[in-house]
Amino acid sequence: MSKFGLIGKNIDYSFSKAHFTAKFENEKLPYFYENFDISNISQFTEILNNNNDILGLNVTIPYKEQVIPYLDELHKTAEEIGAVNTIKFYPSGKMKGYNTDYYGFMKSLKPFLKPHHSHALILGTGGASKAIAYALKKLKISFDYVSRRPNPKAMFLYSDLTEDIIKDHQIIINCTPIGTHPEVNACPDIPYDGINKEHLLFDLIYNPVQTKFLRCGEIQGASICNGSKMLEYQAEKAWEIWTK
Repeated sequence: MSKFGLIGKNIDYSFSKAHFTAKFENEKLPYFYENFDISNISQFTEILNNNNDILGLNVTIPYKEQVIPYLDELHKTAEEIGAVNTIKFYPSGKMKGYNTDYYGFMKSLKPFLKPHHSHALILGTGGASKAIAYALKKLKISFDYVSRRPNPKAMFLYSDLTEDIIKDHQIIINCTPIGTHPEVNACPDIPYDGINKEHLLFDLIYNPVQTKFLRCGEIQGASICNGSKMLEYQAEKAWEIWTK
């Protein structure tokens, strides 16, 4: 049976497997979805050698950037973002990388946007954050990165953040895994007292449904959104790419 799958690390919690398995069952499609949980990207070659019936893959943390050298081609958007979360396998044997994260984020963010949401803080500088930055550019929202350690593209370290800096950035997006199940009592180390009702907090995490980051924002009066809709939208776009 032809299959689709997800490559990542510690992905037992995966949304993708549950989502696509239900889709295949409901629509009576002759496909199977498998999690490929690997500890190192070098194992990607093993997956390819042992599974010649793969039609497409999703890619999650921490391999969205590391998988690129293994691919034959990148869609222009994935190339511009510098991260891949969807791979299409062509009959010729070629593998092409796409990014649907930016689409999922943009579509799930739009209903929350208000005219004063003009400046964003992106927490984290990994592959997921690149797609978020691309989407914000498309939406003409300026942004700054926050990093744990000095990074050429990060305007701020977490230790630099003040309440005033938080107040100046009306959208705050958590692109880190901090707060993911089972570490549900963890949250990004930012001055939450700077958050107010003008803020929108977006967490790419979807398990738990409400992270500590989002709870802290809600207490301060902010609008909040988790990553579940983003995942649904990016999965729909991935399916479209695989089957078009």
